[in-house]
Amino acid sequence: MSRILVIGGYGGFGARLSRRLLGAGHTVLVAGRSLDKAAAFCAGLEGAEPVVADRTNGIGMVLARERPDLVIDAAGPFQNCGYTVPEACIAMRIPYLDLADAREFVAGIGGLSKGAAVAVPIVSGASSLPALSGAAARQLAQGLARVERVEIALSASNRAVAGLAVAEAILSYVGRPVRLWRGQRWAQATGWQELRRETFAIPGSAPLRRWVALADVPDLALMPETLPGKPAVTFRAGTEQGLHMLGLWAMSWPVRWGWIGGLRGAAPWLHRLQRVTGWARSDRSAMTVTLTGSGVERRWTLIAENGDGPEIPTLAAHLLAGEVLAGHVAPGARDASGLLTLEQFAPLFAELAIRTEVTERAVDPLYARAMGSRFARLPEAVRGMHDFIGDAGASGEGEVRRGKGLAWLVGRVMGFPLAGSWPLRVTFSARDGKERWTRDFGGHTFSSELSQAGQGVAERFGPLRFAFDLPSDGGGLKMVLRGWTAFGVPMPRWLGPRIDAREWQEDARFRFEVAVAMPLLGPVVRYTGWLVRA
Repeated sequence: MSRILVIGGYGGFGARLSRRLLGAGHTVLVAGRSLDKAAAFCAGLEGAEPVVADRTNGIGMVLARERPDLVIDAAGPFQNCGYTVPEACIAMRIPYLDLADAREFVAGIGGLSKGAAVAVPIVSGASSLPALSGAAARQLAQGLARVERVEIALSASNRAVAGLAVAEAILSYVGRPVRLWRGQRWAQATGWQELRRETFAIPGSAPLRRWVALADVPDLALMPETLPGKPAVTFRAGTEQGLHMLGLWAMSWPVRWGWIGGLRGAAPWLHRLQRVTGWARSDRSAMTVTLTGSGVERRWTLIAENGDGPEIPTLAAHLLAGEVLAGHVAPGARDASGLLTLEQFAPLFAELAIRTEVTERAVDPLYARAMGSRFARLPEAVRGMHDFIGDAGASGEGEVRRGKGLAWLVGRVMGFPLAGSWPLRVTFSARDGKERWTRDFGGHTFSSELSQAGQGVAERFGPLRFAFDLPSDGGGLKMVLRGWTAFGVPMPRWLGPRIDAREWQEDARFRFEVAVAMPLLGPVVRYTGWLVRA
């Protein structure tokens, strides 16, 4: 069999991968900075040889001396890491894999093929992300003409995230800007925010309900370009312990506000906290990939029991090592997101306490559910603006007029834009039967949430909720106020705003007009304009 050099081969994930490769009959050069640790790991393992290797210093000399058939970098973290190891492998014509999940590192690996011939496979991201997540997303997308949104969530048991390198990787993006493709354009969010509870469920297994938060991973850059419709992509991650999650979320705010530069230096403290609270850990991990588009929501769920979750990040590298050594991976530098299928993972899952399931359900747009057959009779541009079930965006122009005096102040409190003519961008996001519309008038944004209210819709601005009927005809539709509440308390109609809102088609464009006035105060805001779906 082959000789494989595993950098970090006695570490958390590296040790598991080394054992897998040994079990497959390969000779494994277990490499790391400490010869004593490498030797201790190799003791009693047939085919394992300890090697001293530092991925940042003198790796070329090690490769020249050992001449392995394949190099796998499992050391990490890969955030803010250069390409010293893959470049050395290219120079010496040795195939290379890594377990990286750092966005810039994995997404940029293809640049090594530009301007120079790469005679061997150089593959980055042979791990849960983006190799396994990419395989799941491609299978779920089969047969769909358009994918609007992909949401990935991963919750690891405490034993799977207890390493110092993992702590450093997490803290590298807590509170830092994260670039996301949403509403058919690039937008910015914040690492370890957008916190929410995610349920991971498969029949026959007890469900897991855990906190997850926004993390910066390669899929955010890679996946929009590889699926039909260029979908919005979001990835959230978390540990099993709510204390850790809520603490990191709280720590993300000072970084976001610029009070401190970052938290990466706190990795040893987080590592110690994980060890101190280890008594509360379970042996269960979970992952899910959800695609929305073309009228359906498809969801792939994985639940690992009996402490087998930490094996998952090594499976893609195990599979790809075999593919590379067999000559099935073409030369060149690339990420691993498109190299494997779920079918290839299935035999490895079967050897572990891992179960997976794919579900599908039909999903209709909010306005289609509320309006029934009337929705199909709307003008094409009006219907098209509301015809989404996941994520969408539109651009155009808007003109805003604001009231005066106290009416202006009310508009300010509500977050309405300033008066003027503005470039307009609207992003739409649907989840759990509700839609969030975010309107950007020349850099001034305000949002509202819409949900079904009988045969109409309800729009929520913070504590205020307005229920509308939706009279319509072939010319368009109107929103007629039916009632309103404040903090959930029904309020008298005479005390509420006067809202005149309509949508129509003109010159093949979606047109809109919204006017809001208050009793005694007069006009608060009026905005009108046009939009075209992206």
